[in-house]
Amino acid sequence: MGAAHDPGRERRRCLQRLAGVAVGSMVGWGWMPAAHAGAQIEEPLSDAMRHALRAAVEQLDPPEPWFETAEQRLAYLRWLARASWQLRRRKPEPQARVDFLQTVWYESRRAGLDTALVLGLIEVESGFRKYAISRAGARGYMQVMPFWTRVIGDGDPDKLFHLQTNLRYGCVILRHYLQRERGDLFLALGRYNGSRGRAPYPNAVFAAERRWRLA
Repeated sequence: MGAAHDPGRERRRCLQRLAGVAVGSMVGWGWMPAAHAGAQIEEPLSDAMRHALRAAVEQLDPPEPWFETAEQRLAYLRWLARASWQLRRRKPEPQARVDFLQTVWYESRRAGLDTALVLGLIEVESGFRKYAISRAGARGYMQVMPFWTRVIGDGDPDKLFHLQTNLRYGCVILRHYLQRERGDLFLALGRYNGSRGRAPYPNAVFAAERRWRLA
């Protein structure tokens, strides 16, 4: 007798084919190192923290940058041009690069995070693959675990493959971990990856961050 049909399994296989990678095989292209896709660990949250995180991931305003001065806008445009050039091999289509970088800039700033740090984390976690899936089931650019959509979202994990939604969750979660670790970025990154206290993952993100800080 053949195995029972599993629609969920077939769907996961379809997503993996779309991403062009096997589950857990997050290997970089060209100049990219092997990705260190991990898994946040579900931990108890107070009601107040749950409500605060839920509010932080709701209401996705368009990621349109806003500047107080012309100088700030020029600085942003110069950064966008340099970062776009650096990302060209991973995202050959120019408008896709601009949309991605603009959203990363917007969501990182909104969460009070350094944009180069977030780009470094994305490089290490997913290798800039929108449909990346880890062995543990973490999804998208920032490898967000689906349980977060149940804890602080609407329960739809498919939304983690949407560009801005994935970045909103990832940045909010990293900010949450940074607050839990009292500003210790090394420990916060380890908690984000599910490897708290171990050096390989934070060190990989820091190395990638330095590359993006040159952009």
